[in-house]
Amino acid sequence: MTSTAPGVPDPAELRQVASSFGVDADRYDRARPRYPDALIAAVAAAAGRVAAAGRVAAAGRVAAAGRAPRVLDVGVGTGIVARQLRAAGCDVLGVDVDDRMAEVARRDGTEVEVARFEEWDPAGRSFDAVTAGQTWHWVDPDAGAARAADVLRPGGELSVFWNAGDPPPDLAAAFAAVYARVLPGSPMATAGTRTSIDGYAPMVARAADGVRAGGRFAEPREHRFDWERTYTRDEWLDWVPTTGLATRLPAEQLRAVLDGLGAAIDDAGGSFVQRGFTLALTAARA
Repeated sequence: MTSTAPGVPDPAELRQVASSFGVDADRYDRARPRYPDALIAAVAAAAGRVAAAGRVAAAGRVAAAGRAPRVLDVGVGTGIVARQLRAAGCDVLGVDVDDRMAEVARRDGTEVEVARFEEWDPAGRSFDAVTAGQTWHWVDPDAGAARAADVLRPGGELSVFWNAGDPPPDLAAAFAAVYARVLPGSPMATAGTRTSIDGYAPMVARAADGVRAGGRFAEPREHRFDWERTYTRDEWLDWVPTTGLATRLPAEQLRAVLDGLGAAIDDAGGSFVQRGFTLALTAARA
């Protein structure tokens, strides 16, 4: 296991959090936001170019004709990224550590294999792209990049990305006060004093270090997609229990948190606009 950069949670600790999300996989699938159409289109287009190059190289082989781009989605979860990529014309295989999450993804037709990505057996298969939405921080960044390079076709891209967002400052401060009261010492108790970029930028930087470490990728590139979403009180309270902190809370504490957050949203008019962004890191296999 590699050491982590300052401010970046240890991947082993985060994998323990990852195993908690399946406690309510249906809620997770319902409440978690999707990813920007522009990002999904870019991933699908890049995978399509690699697939097309493969068809040219394999000219004359019937099996190569008309093949959809093949994407491996790491930490597929309930299939949020996979569904978007499939709608964009890709053939997607998911890998996930949690069979409860995988079962939800399978309901919609996504093929999923349950394993840690670093230990997963590709069985000789190769892919035009490898993706990870909201999950790469659970993977050892050096070993994960090496495994991605193992299964990517030449020129195929590793694309890892995270959604993040911030409520309006006054509401963020009110949310932080709720966490400080119910969960003293919680990282969320200071959320009103920092922005999401402070938490996610180090994850992107560590992912980039892992990509560079093995020397098997071109220089990674960073991308940012900005968006806005209006949350009602009920929508926000549906989302909160899917977060890494909340999935492990005792029911009584979770109820106290939700009651406090709900009251704060009521005081703000019953809804609010979250300004968010998706940070992405892409790198092509050399």
